Amino acid sequence: CEAQTERVDGQMNCEEYREAITADPSYDGGTAHLSDCAACQAYRKEILALDKTIAGALAIEVSPLKMPALAEIETDKVVTLKPRSRVVSTWLAVAATVTIAAVVGFRMLATDVVYESLEEELLAHLDHEPAALVVSDKPVSDRRLNRVVPTSIATLGHSAGLITYAQTCVINGKDIPHLVIQGERGPVTVLLMPDEKIDAAADLNGEHTRGVLLPVGEGSIAIIGNREESIAPITSSILKSVAWEI
Repeated sequence: CEAQTERVDGQMNCEEYREAITADPSYDGGTAHLSDCAACQAYRKEILALDKTIAGALAIEVSPLKMPALAEIETDKVVTLKPRSRVVSTWLAVAATVTIAAVVGFRMLATDVVYESLEEELLAHLDHEPAALVVSDKPVSDRRLNRVVPTSIATLGHSAGLITYAQTCVINGKDIPHLVIQGERGPVTVLLMPDEKIDAAADLNGEHTRGVLLPVGEGSIAIIGNREESIAPITSSILKSVAWEI
């Protein structure tokens, strides 16, 4: 999602990786996380490009200083002065540091994009998490599932299907559980939104996906799969598991 805040199977999360690459652009660790996270791959490219730009600015060649010919003076009248500090170099270094901090701060904070509708935001959210939409036979641990989906939101049993991804994400400014269940034709995304009330059901049609946004009491649920997937069985199972008032 926008940023993994918890470790997955011992790997670095997004926050840890971005802190490391920001502190040292030459950092080459976290390859396992990086290979699965498109967002961090893009972030790494941005930091490397910024570092290269700043390095180029600091490497500007300065022409040798040419001193005019001076008449000889009596050396016994020369006063030794303290060497001047390299004000320009220091200023450039400070400016470079401030630039990186400003860009990184903006990059990490400017994640709130304004969408015209909840449906548009949900589909965009899926586009930002391609690594979650993979065919897998490895379920998430019960510990992780219970942490992401507390019993106050839902009680998910094996009848819900094979859950291979569970992450807390942000939709419309609210933390919500983002799950991926393996369907008959591929991964199916389930977004549980107990505080996102809607008036009526709505279709969710992406370029290669289709799904439904359903009102459930004071909240809603989005279930999205590929166009060949029958989401009815998963929808029925998820609706039965919901714990908030219907």
